[in-house]
Amino acid sequence: MSLVNHILPPRLSPGDTVAAVTLSWGGPGTFPYRYEAGKRQFEETFGCRVIEAPHALKNAAFIQANPQARAEDLMWAFENSEVKAVISTIGGEDSIRMLPFIDFDKLRRNPKIFLGYSDSTVTHFMCQRAGLVSYYGPSFMSGFAENCGIHDYLKESVRTVLFEGGSGKLRSNQSGWTVEMLPWENPENQNTKRTLNPSTGWKVLQGGEPFEGRLLGGCINTLERIISTDLWPSLDCWKGTILFFETSESAPSPAFVRKWLKGYEAQGIFDVIQGVLFGRPGGHELTEEDYLEYDDMLQEIFQEAGCSRLPLISRMDFGHTDPMMVLPVGGQVRVSPAAQTLTLQSPF
Repeated sequence: MSLVNHILPPRLSPGDTVAAVTLSWGGPGTFPYRYEAGKRQFEETFGCRVIEAPHALKNAAFIQANPQARAEDLMWAFENSEVKAVISTIGGEDSIRMLPFIDFDKLRRNPKIFLGYSDSTVTHFMCQRAGLVSYYGPSFMSGFAENCGIHDYLKESVRTVLFEGGSGKLRSNQSGWTVEMLPWENPENQNTKRTLNPSTGWKVLQGGEPFEGRLLGGCINTLERIISTDLWPSLDCWKGTILFFETSESAPSPAFVRKWLKGYEAQGIFDVIQGVLFGRPGGHELTEEDYLEYDDMLQEIFQEAGCSRLPLISRMDFGHTDPMMVLPVGGQVRVSPAAQTLTLQSPF
């Protein structure tokens, strides 16, 4: 796999049809009101029509027991000429079981937008193996189903990356962020806005000059499940990339993240990448002291590896905090730490 010649899928336009796929956990069958809220808010905000893949609304027990059906839904969505984008309904921890049933040639022959995060990291690396640029961002049940309406920051990011494309520019979120958990078991919570924390912007831990590269990464918990499979890129594929990663709601400690990153160091990845972007640890409330532990760990591990000049930014707006930006996986970007901007480089 090479990132150099990845296919950039066509942009979205109002009126396009989008397919919802459930590739990991049966969230729509467990909390149908939450899925319907995300579907409705997406359609109203972006003017697209959402249809469901054949098994997308099945209950959680069916979804868990049938990875082949999930893979068939993904293939169905990519091969359906009516569908212009494929969006995950929710994450989970089971997408990796689809791998034996994926037809990578079909994915490559039918390039279109794939959007999702968390366990959807698996599907992003399937797209990478197929030679497609994909998009790390919200799902229908998380992000698009935000209580009382989609955050403006997310709306702007989706429009910039998926609808406008080109050389659009993403900025750090200055409107506040949240990891507050209002249980989905109570549908009434859908009408309660989550509390926002003040935005402090990205934190530059190393390097202050602009840098460029192709984005590659995802949820680091999920990446651990990919490393031992054929989806994991060779060292040559990591050359010239920007590693981006974030942590799931399971809240792995800085010590756990350190152990995982040591494996990347052992593969030689630190020596060939152009920079590192770390999303704000999410899914749980953290104190400033907690954030400093992550920051200190990141600086220490890269300094120990002899990479003290490698650009390193933390507390970025992607992953398991809301609102999030949309990142083109396999797409060329320019990161300006001082300005706190990420600019799409066209063509990818």
